[in-house]
Amino acid sequence: MTAPFFLAADDAQRAAQDWYDWLAKEKRYSAHTLRAYGQDIAAYFTFLAEHLGGPAGLADLNTLRQADFRAYLNRRRQQGLSGTSLARALSALRGFHKRLNRDGLCDNAAISLLRTPKRPHSLPKPLAMQAALDVIDQAEAARDEPWQQARDAAILLLLYGAGLRLGEALGLNGRDKPKGDSLTVTGKGNKQRILPILPVVRAAIDDYAKLCPYAITAEGPLFFGARGKRLNPAIVQKAMRDARRALMLPETATPHALRHSFATHLLADGGDLRTIQELLGHASLSTTQRYTDVDAESLLRVYANAHPRNAAA
Repeated sequence: MTAPFFLAADDAQRAAQDWYDWLAKEKRYSAHTLRAYGQDIAAYFTFLAEHLGGPAGLADLNTLRQADFRAYLNRRRQQGLSGTSLARALSALRGFHKRLNRDGLCDNAAISLLRTPKRPHSLPKPLAMQAALDVIDQAEAARDEPWQQARDAAILLLLYGAGLRLGEALGLNGRDKPKGDSLTVTGKGNKQRILPILPVVRAAIDDYAKLCPYAITAEGPLFFGARGKRLNPAIVQKAMRDARRALMLPETATPHALRHSFATHLLADGGDLRTIQELLGHASLSTTQRYTDVDAESLLRVYANAHPRNAAA
């Protein structure tokens, strides 16, 4: 896999390519993360070429000061990067310099003094239980072809009934089709997890498989697009967008909101955080803990609307 073009001296260019290959082959980062990290380091070297008056080499990287790193992050901020994207850019930069240090190519301690930009604290925005079911029915009914109706229902039920990410659902191959009460999913970082599958979800996948006009093979995609290739996420996103407009749901009603709904409804029904963390494939429990804030917020809303003293007021 080739990294994005880096405007750097030859030695830094080779080091950046080695780091990029290591992320892809050893760390097994997703294509999306690789692309983002590659773009961040490409932007870093582009900035340094302007900042230093020419392509930066490893010797230049070793002499950069804290002010230089801050100037780079400030440039990215001026280019419109959000707090979340800035935090990712700094993570890429730290990872690259950590790799250089480990390989004995560069040892610059100034980067460790930088503080991570604050990320906006946003809560997941799940759908109400009935709204989640309605949007699945609406998306299914909007198709003319029965096999596409069955496909869309199966995919959206996987998101809501098993908590999959859209990319995880569309990444399933024929061999992954559940034959019993569980499903093996490959998530971020190529980490696998085994999920329980509800009978209604398994039945929906079986219905789709029977109607699908394309041969579902072990190594081929489970979910096909109209032209016989692996289904593009944009097709599912459009189906969800059309369904939410028909049902007059907010713009936050996206495919990923079904995954949020899965976690929030499990928590509201007494599920514990550790179990939900495993089901969602979160590396950190702190990521899963956001759903406790959502649940508390919904409880307060119900309390405010239903408490007799509040109603009397």
